[in-house]
Amino acid sequence: MSSLFTSRIRMFAERGSRHILAEGLRGVEREALRICREGVLATTRHAKNLGSPLTHPYITTDYSEALLELITPPERDVRNVLENLDVLHRYVHASIGTELLWNQSMPCPLPPEDVIPIAWYGTSHTAMLKHVYRRGLALRYGKSMQCIAGIHYNFSVSPSLWTLLKEAITGTGFPDELRSAGYISLMRNFRRFSWLLMYLFGASPAMCSNFAGNDVYPFHTMSTDRLYLPNATSLRMSRIGYRANAQASIAEHFNSVEDYIECIAAAVNEPYPPYAEQGAYHNGEWTQINTNRLQLENEYYSAIRPKQVTLPDERPLQAIYRRGIQYVEVRCIDIDPFEPLGISLETTRFLEAFLLYCVLEESPLTSYDEACENAENFSRAVEMGRSPGLTLHRQRKAIPLRDWGLHLMEKIAEIANLLDGCDDKEGYMTAVLAQQRKLNDTELTPSARVLKGLQAKGGSFFRYTLEQSAIHTAYFRARPLPDVTAAHYASLAHLSVNAQAKLEEAQTGEFEQYISRYQSLSLAL
Repeated sequence: MSSLFTSRIRMFAERGSRHILAEGLRGVEREALRICREGVLATTRHAKNLGSPLTHPYITTDYSEALLELITPPERDVRNVLENLDVLHRYVHASIGTELLWNQSMPCPLPPEDVIPIAWYGTSHTAMLKHVYRRGLALRYGKSMQCIAGIHYNFSVSPSLWTLLKEAITGTGFPDELRSAGYISLMRNFRRFSWLLMYLFGASPAMCSNFAGNDVYPFHTMSTDRLYLPNATSLRMSRIGYRANAQASIAEHFNSVEDYIECIAAAVNEPYPPYAEQGAYHNGEWTQINTNRLQLENEYYSAIRPKQVTLPDERPLQAIYRRGIQYVEVRCIDIDPFEPLGISLETTRFLEAFLLYCVLEESPLTSYDEACENAENFSRAVEMGRSPGLTLHRQRKAIPLRDWGLHLMEKIAEIANLLDGCDDKEGYMTAVLAQQRKLNDTELTPSARVLKGLQAKGGSFFRYTLEQSAIHTAYFRARPLPDVTAAHYASLAHLSVNAQAKLEEAQTGEFEQYISRYQSLSLAL
């Protein structure tokens, strides 16, 4: 255990400043495919009662028209986060008729790619940019991959925490530079240890047999509609999921916010020959925003990303450049198929303790070689995390996953102990102990439980997931929202539709000019 981590834990325990650890903000973004009662992908438009996916603050779509994304407002207490997520689910289920939400990260049986509907946001230039970007994703990666769903966990800490830690954070500016350096430090440690999250929370070891890319691994079969890897934890985060060849050269060894901006800006502006061959404009229509390695910053598929709220006509990199990093977005968490919300309170509590560990632990600068080692550890945990005796590498030395995980648990438990003593917070140590048990018994992991549940249902991924999705749908529909709450969300939907209409009415100029101007913004850092 590093002396720096020990001294920091002692500081929070002795100074009575442990409450600062709990003063940051948390939020969840939950994705879910809409399906028909029969279990096939819904090809209906986004329900009118849900409002405009372009301008609604909490209910939108991701890649496909059928891929809902529910966004909670930031809260200090994760209990409030999940209460808000529950309300959103109840409103959505009351608004989509007989449709269900598929409760797995890997999608339901998908129709031919030309049938999968790309999300539509209206006719304004802003809306068309989002739509064309998704056309580009389909061209680059295929529509199937874009129907994979997950959980994004947004996390920030109190500004006071960075002040307390400033003696060990590279960067002398205050507050933006100090805060940004602190979040980059967190991200370095996250990449060192995020394999643990995949082992603990990976819940997608199986998929439908018609999923694109099913020849990448030596899959096993249990039924005609189901493929699986016996010891995998998360196919979603594997080579058939969010791993893109065009992004392989973006080595994740960012040691400063300047490193990150420079690297991502280069990828956004660097021509990529395979995409150039496809072109960006065909038969009078845009098929992708550009032919560069990344169309936009958000195309960068990383397990964690730095974030800053953008202003009108501002790109994400510009926002970070101008105001620093505001929070981080953890993107590697699978949907928990055993939880109606897709994530449990226990999981969110562990994530909070884990991320605070990444903040408080010593975070030396990362080399290219270490970045490769981190990526390899992550891949091994994803593809074979439950293999008996599986080893990872720490500073080029082999170490059993279980041993390293238990070592990390000891440190994370110290933070959980501090959090349990903050105001009315509780349950953090219980959450850590529950994850510790998974390291001692792989059968307790959600990936193992999914395979066991599939076996109990005859091996059909489709039938098993459809049944679970129906159970969760019934859970939400049995608890309709109070009239006042339902009216509030109906009002939000109405306001979002009006906001979209105003954007379209105020639209001027040609879309080609808008794209050209938008792309030029990436150079104006």
